[in-house]
Amino acid sequence: MRLVVVLAAIMAPSIALAAGGMDPTPPKPTETTQQCQNGTVWDEKSGSCVAPQESSLDDDTLYGAAREFAYAGQYENAQRALRAMSDQTEDRVLTYLGFTSRKMGNVQAGMTYYAAALEKNPDNHLARSYMGQAYVQAGQLDLARAQLTEIRARGGRGTWAEVSLRLALESGRGYAY
Repeated sequence: MRLVVVLAAIMAPSIALAAGGMDPTPPKPTETTQQCQNGTVWDEKSGSCVAPQESSLDDDTLYGAAREFAYAGQYENAQRALRAMSDQTEDRVLTYLGFTSRKMGNVQAGMTYYAAALEKNPDNHLARSYMGQAYVQAGQLDLARAQLTEIRARGGRGTWAEVSLRLALESGRGYAY
């Protein structure tokens, strides 16, 4: 029981970093998830919901919408927003496509996206953590430990990426948020 309390105390402030990079807080629900429907995204300029691929929304707005959708469990909508971003080779896009693919059950596609993100940016701690968590869930603990070692070697000690992967290895299960 004591271990559960310790794990909860460690994870509580850290869990919010998942699926969003280094922002330590969960995305606040906006009109995107509260008013818009069918994967549309709130456009502040027009004051309306717009289809991501048919809009002039900037990449940071689309990325924020993808993060908000993913946090709400709307992985397909998150992917639509990501696919509307201008640079599909950007490592944050690839990482998030990996996360959402994996959460939708396509682990192989997720791993392919993580590998592409890491090829683009070997210091992407989040991609390494998500890849490691997929390895934990597949029972490939040595490969998960290798990702944890890389995160630490690349300056990620103490980050959500490092802590969540370490705890996944200790508990035998991954974390979503």
